[in-house]
Amino acid sequence: MLELRDIHTYYGNIRALKGVTLEVARGEIVTLIGANGAGKSTTLMSICGIVPSRSGEIRFEGEPVQHLPPNRIVAKGICQVPEGRRIFPFLSVQENLDLGAFLRSDTARIKQDLEYVLDLFPILAQRRHQPGGTLSGGEQQMLAISRALMARPRLLLLDEPSLGLAPLVVKRIFEIIFKINMENNTTILLVEQNANQALRVAHRGYVMENGRITLSASSEALLADEGVRKAYLGI
Repeated sequence: MLELRDIHTYYGNIRALKGVTLEVARGEIVTLIGANGAGKSTTLMSICGIVPSRSGEIRFEGEPVQHLPPNRIVAKGICQVPEGRRIFPFLSVQENLDLGAFLRSDTARIKQDLEYVLDLFPILAQRRHQPGGTLSGGEQQMLAISRALMARPRLLLLDEPSLGLAPLVVKRIFEIIFKINMENNTTILLVEQNANQALRVAHRGYVMENGRITLSASSEALLADEGVRKAYLGI
């Protein structure tokens, strides 16, 4: 479904991605793990066209997308939940969700999807008319994920969904990520510093260091890898 081939991305003269190659098959959860500054978030932003790559190829459903503007990439079915959530704090929960469906015109299915996300996160139904900025950090993350789901994505990009959240909330967020994949067959590329949690919900994983992919394997193999355990799992 998604293929990156030899992607090089720069911030000014600083090369952030140095020949990144990876792929995500339809229906998979694939995680990208690594230390801060490794290039994980830049990889997602290059896929979305927010920080365009200078060379290499990004293909989605067999079509090149690396030269498309972000709105065209979203229209093709790629949605990102950015690090830090970035909801609209002065808009209500409902209005944030409505914005997720902005590009859609299938009113009946939009209503179904709204019911689905409110069932997925019942607390959002209770907070439906509150400004997004009044929600807790965990509730804002739930809203950010729900807003992306309202676009009915074919590929969901999640950037550090557990960042700054309490352990019980983190557990719930990862349960929901797994549920979204299982129930809807939504393909997910997950960037996460909490490597242990990420690898336990993902089918496969990539390890990124200094803008390069240094290792790729099944989640089971990465969880058992001595180097990964020492560097990222604290074991």
